[in-house]
Amino acid sequence: MHVAQKFAHLLEMYRHADGHKWTGTQLAKTTGGVVPRSYVTNLCKGRIENPGFEKMKAIAKAMGLAPEVWFKDGFGEGRSIGQAEQPHGLASRLEPLFEVVRNPKTEEPYTNSEVARMTLGDLSEEDVEKIRTDAISDPSVGQVAALASVLGVEPSYLLDRGNRRYSIRNSCRRYGMRTCET
Repeated sequence: MHVAQKFAHLLEMYRHADGHKWTGTQLAKTTGGVVPRSYVTNLCKGRIENPGFEKMKAIAKAMGLAPEVWFKDGFGEGRSIGQAEQPHGLASRLEPLFEVVRNPKTEEPYTNSEVARMTLGDLSEEDVEKIRTDAISDPSVGQVAALASVLGVEPSYLLDRGNRRYSIRNSCRRYGMRTCET
């Protein structure tokens, strides 16, 4: 993945605290000028092929990420950047959570079975699978609330129809209920 695509994906997935994508001005201010606005613009446009580690580290710190996120392969596996930027339903908002919210004991993503057990009977393993695959495209409020509680996000994040108020990282950090891999 080209660094510009990776950066675009990071900007989409890890929003500013106000829920909007980070701007060059915000990153410049938050990094104390280490990363100027023009650098962010050039990085977004693919004009910078090989950004320096200090700048990547400063951007990661400003966005609340571990610097290693820049170097992880398989980030958003199986989906193009365009697909990741266009949520079309509950399942598409749920899958990224299953990718990053980890079981603190195993450091692995939660399975459908584990999530079902953690809902204390509100959802079965089959229900979780059907919601994840969009076979149940309109789950009950109770089912959404149960999933949100287990995954450490507000139900509004899962129900949001286009304006993501909370990024996955901000939601996980806010609730502190589960570890998030970045």
